[in-house]
Amino acid sequence: MTLSEQVESTGTEEAYDEVEQVNDLNRAVGKQLRLLRERAGLTQKELGDRLGYGPDLISALERGVRTPQREFLEAADELLDAGGLLKALIEDVERAKAKARVRHPAWFKDYARLERSAVEINFYNNHDVPGLLQTERRTRALYVMRKPVLDQDTIEQRVASRVDRQEILTRWPLPMVTAVIEEVVLRRPLGGWDIHREQLEHLLKLGRLPSVELQVMPSERSEHAGMGGPFVLLTPKGKPQVGYTEAQSSSNLITDPEEVRMLAARYGSIRAQALTMQESLVLIESLLGER
Repeated sequence: MTLSEQVESTGTEEAYDEVEQVNDLNRAVGKQLRLLRERAGLTQKELGDRLGYGPDLISALERGVRTPQREFLEAADELLDAGGLLKALIEDVERAKAKARVRHPAWFKDYARLERSAVEINFYNNHDVPGLLQTERRTRALYVMRKPVLDQDTIEQRVASRVDRQEILTRWPLPMVTAVIEEVVLRRPLGGWDIHREQLEHLLKLGRLPSVELQVMPSERSEHAGMGGPFVLLTPKGKPQVGYTEAQSSSNLITDPEEVRMLAARYGSIRAQALTMQESLVLIESLLGER
């Protein structure tokens, strides 16, 4: 099966128009939010503190580089005494968000389209937590430390895109998600210990979900089937399973049946060599207790 048969087709001009519609709406919502906040005499930090969000998110929303969530608009409407103005925007925001393409780097978009309809996703990661399982703060920290440095708008757009992707974990029907993560990843406090602790706690929460199977590959293993590097096995609804690899801002979507079969066999060996799901959760809990 060719790549074009696997990936849904949308014209470039149509996709551009859809993204611009979302951008325009985000900017309009951001202006309304800023005016209401200033009318209430609050700083971005003060508003964020009262709503339970960081000032970076408030700034991004007011600049229109983040799409506001329903929960945020409802809470902000009441706190800022907006009289339903922000709540009235929820339907338009969700409609535009559903219609538009997610703003991913060009080399990632083919995979992202398939992921949205996945019924099963399997991750092997040897240098980081899979994007679908990351906290927002960890994701932002990873993009901030990127070299060459990314500008702030790009960082916020990339963070928003990754957070949007995570909706697949709560959208019915739930896909089956499995992940094998290297122990060293769980010991490296990227972004600082506070952000890392939050990430470990998030993994514990996800690992207890019936639709998520999380395993850790311990560092003290004399044999390891995953030395070829990280990869993803993904099964889109009604389509054959595909493989996906990426490195250094380039990617490879694997559709050849024999290559996909070999990746699947390798993943089976990796899971057999890793800790069990219960052992993995115990290890994560022990790492939390070390600090």
